[in-house]
Amino acid sequence: MDRTALVASTLCFLAGFALSVQALRARAQGPSASTLWVTLGGFLLQSLWLYQRGQLLGRCPLTSLFDVLVFLAWSVTLIYLGTGTTYRLSLLGVFTSPLVFLLQSIALVIPMPSGAKSVVPVNPWLELHAAVSVVAYGAFALAGIAGLTLLVQERQLKTRKLHSFFYRFPPIHDLAAANRRLVYIGFALLTLGLVAGIFQGVAHVSFLRFVSLGVWVLYLFLSLALGWRRISPKRAAWLASGAFLVLLTTVWAVQLVGKS
Repeated sequence: MDRTALVASTLCFLAGFALSVQALRARAQGPSASTLWVTLGGFLLQSLWLYQRGQLLGRCPLTSLFDVLVFLAWSVTLIYLGTGTTYRLSLLGVFTSPLVFLLQSIALVIPMPSGAKSVVPVNPWLELHAAVSVVAYGAFALAGIAGLTLLVQERQLKTRKLHSFFYRFPPIHDLAAANRRLVYIGFALLTLGLVAGIFQGVAHVSFLRFVSLGVWVLYLFLSLALGWRRISPKRAAWLASGAFLVLLTTVWAVQLVGKS
């Protein structure tokens, strides 16, 4: 399968990162129009490639680690474009763009599996389970980015060594609110995906069941702690960032869904 659209998308996110850094150096209060257009262009190219991949496979393109990485990158971009302006986090593209670029670059160096169309009838519950779960991972990725940014901000305040970048990022209060909302969004999507997985019978795969329930319990704890205001914004940021790192170590298990 031709990778032109995927390569072009990856270059768009590299350009978006460069433009975001330039905006920070220029002390802009938000991303330039060029940054937003480049990010949108990268997203459209991602969508085009995933559509082509899905048509080739005859199902949701989540049948291998290669597909999962690209779909996760698309999910991160989707959540970012949908929530960035609302939560005034557009400058977080400085971190979002390189994350998407890294995910897709790793995918590009992995041998792409053959595009043989599946002869097994498509199970709609299976497709919903896989797709919604990975979109939830995208929300968790942005929650982790918001958490890391909050920790950087808090560290600079504590040491009283304020870098010029400090004044370009959202206030700690806004970062804490965004972190909380993104965790809620991701947990709601993850729950929907888990329910769909139970309906389609994914639960018979013991390892996948263990991974799915483990991640769900982890974010259930974090969601409840945030809802009850039992933890400080700083601790919530640590947990959101750490939880996403744990999540990344289990991403490859999504392959089992496509092979079950």
